[in-house]
Amino acid sequence: MNRPRVIVSVTASVDGRVTLGRDRLLLDEENAQVWHSLQSASAGSARAELIEHLHSPTAILEGSGTFVTDSTGPLDLAQVPADDELFEDYLPPEVVDHPDHKKWFTVVDSRGRVRWTMKGGDGTDLLLVVARATPPAYLAYLRQETIPYLVAGEDRVDLPAALSKLQDRLGVSCVVSEAGGTLNAALLRADLIDELHLSLLPAAIAGKSVPTIFDGPELLPDESPTQLRLISATPTPGGTVNLRYKVIR
Repeated sequence: MNRPRVIVSVTASVDGRVTLGRDRLLLDEENAQVWHSLQSASAGSARAELIEHLHSPTAILEGSGTFVTDSTGPLDLAQVPADDELFEDYLPPEVVDHPDHKKWFTVVDSRGRVRWTMKGGDGTDLLLVVARATPPAYLAYLRQETIPYLVAGEDRVDLPAALSKLQDRLGVSCVVSEAGGTLNAALLRADLIDELHLSLLPAAIAGKSVPTIFDGPELLPDESPTQLRLISATPTPGGTVNLRYKVIR
């Protein structure tokens, strides 16, 4: 199956935590201030600039868990009939073909949990990836708001199919996942990751339930760990270490 190159780009503490607590969203101002105090602004920008230079990605990937807590359910929306058209890809030309469009901010949300107030800017447009089990009311809401979406999978988003659609329907050749541990683990288990760009902060967080770089099911007895080859390791003046790995296949 054809798919774009997939780069996982993540910042973590030395013990692999990617946030301060399970329900402490980094979009919340107080949590963001604590998190950003652990690193210099230049460390994260250097990683992003390297990825841009190497791969020129045209899609950023996030999961809905970046925006809402685990306990958040589907949006409370007025019910609509399950029209077959709702479960077809929705790619409005006024967004897809806009002359200023450069990049997709792609969010996986099969449950329809996020209400969107920002749809993009500076050439980046919001794109949802949903499944056939996504509530019809949420799909109708996206269409009402002229938010493009791709349908991939039945009960949940089929990541290989979604990536294939990103390439075939939208011409995306490289995706950078800045998602949390759940989505990144799903990419890992599906053998969809090509490179890992990891910034390790000079801090330890601990906590058994705190999300980590890859949060997913344990390996089955017949499965092996994904092996990586170190390409570069760059320490920064503030103590953060930027690591670049290639997945060995």
